[in-house]
Amino acid sequence: MMKRLKITVDGVPYDVTVEEVEDAATPRPAATAPAVAPAPPHPAQTPSPVPAGTAPGQVASPLAGKVLEVLVSVGAAVNAGDAVLRLEAMKMESMVVAPSSGTVKSVDVGAGDSVQEGQVLVTIG
Repeated sequence: MMKRLKITVDGVPYDVTVEEVEDAATPRPAATAPAVAPAPPHPAQTPSPVPAGTAPGQVASPLAGKVLEVLVSVGAAVNAGDAVLRLEAMKMESMVVAPSSGTVKSVDVGAGDSVQEGQVLVTIG
């Protein structure tokens, strides 16, 4: 059985196809396509999971960490998937993206702020 998955490595998404093998004695069919297809040169950001209890338009932190850079300001127009800030957690940087299109109504954190998982970072209306 073949499964198509999307994985992200160092911020670059890849579409991969994997095959589930029942046991080592089962012959595998010859590959007809490359196992890894590189993503487009400028991949669109995918929205971070929305923590429970977050209201529509609120962009919440997907995990506890430190704000490295706020990329939007109040009044800025954003599209779904646009990066709104960079967050560092466990020595890894993550881009937090807008879950929907709209105008930035508030920016509730600044560079250097420590944030908790689920904390509202930006509100989009």
